[in-house]
Amino acid sequence: MNHLESILPAHGRRICVAPMLDWTDRHCRFFHRQFSRHAWLYTEMVTTGALLHGDVARHLAFNEAEHPVALQLGGSEPAELARAARLAADWGYDEVNLNCGCPSERVQRGAFGACLMAEPGLVADGVKAMRDAVTLPVTVKHRIGIDHGEDYGFVRDFVGVVAAAGCATFIVHARNAILKGLSPKQNREIPPLRYEYAYRLKRDFPDLEIIVNGGIQTLDQAAEHLQRVDGVMLGREAYQNPTILRGVDQRFYGSTAPAMNDAEIEAVLIAYCEDAHRRGTPLNAIVRHVLGWHRGAPGARNWRRILSDTPRLTRGDFTLFDDARAALRTMQANFTTFGEHAESSSQV
Repeated sequence: MNHLESILPAHGRRICVAPMLDWTDRHCRFFHRQFSRHAWLYTEMVTTGALLHGDVARHLAFNEAEHPVALQLGGSEPAELARAARLAADWGYDEVNLNCGCPSERVQRGAFGACLMAEPGLVADGVKAMRDAVTLPVTVKHRIGIDHGEDYGFVRDFVGVVAAAGCATFIVHARNAILKGLSPKQNREIPPLRYEYAYRLKRDFPDLEIIVNGGIQTLDQAAEHLQRVDGVMLGREAYQNPTILRGVDQRFYGSTAPAMNDAEIEAVLIAYCEDAHRRGTPLNAIVRHVLGWHRGAPGARNWRRILSDTPRLTRGDFTLFDDARAALRTMQANFTTFGEHAESSSQV
């Protein structure tokens, strides 16, 4: 039995956290893992060039606690993709994912990302090369179309060609990618969501694993999608409000283990920060990922303010965690007291 079989029930990708450039680095993924043992985590996109000609350890090192974790690759040349996939296997990743959805002009200049959807044969060659090189699952993340085309047949044919090369899992960002005129941020918001395209893919390819991505903000929404597809990928909501991941294991994986509470997560996080800081990691590189932890709760603004104190972060002042926690707890206590007082007054 491999390590995945020992920790994962069937359908491990029922809930995933999307690859997000500049966000889902190793520190972010470690933090997210404290909320869910089973959600599938993805790295930021790493280009084949960065791996084959750069600092491999900087891009691929991760904490064992992050499993299950997938490496997302950006590239289009089959031989280079195969070499990068072998590196992923050597470093212990659980999946290799090919990015066919990023619309940025920089990525287009490298002839990969969303523009690859116009070349399904090339994507199929890349998938085959990676599958020949490793035993890891090779998956593809893509959009439903390019620019303003709305023909479902475009994405259906893309999936059909790539599936014939051996790809069994497709992560469908249910928006078009507008290659000219929109920024990456606008491409995540302006093109309309068409979840029905992902549902149709599942109906047309029932043997494939289809995961839907885009605009999903609650676990109730995830549950609705899971009635029609195999998995759901959460993006910005998981980063900006990581507590959405709390309860995932119990609701979607049948776990009977209690979720970690805030105090337990804080203790793990502080120990992680102390160890990483001793190894030379700037404190801000980790803390920036936890600013949204208590979003919407009383005291969240003070939590963010204290943990954003640049001078204290720079000098590695770990007492800022104590101050942030104290400010949060004080505001919550005041809020509770005020609420109880207001309720008592209304009953007089």
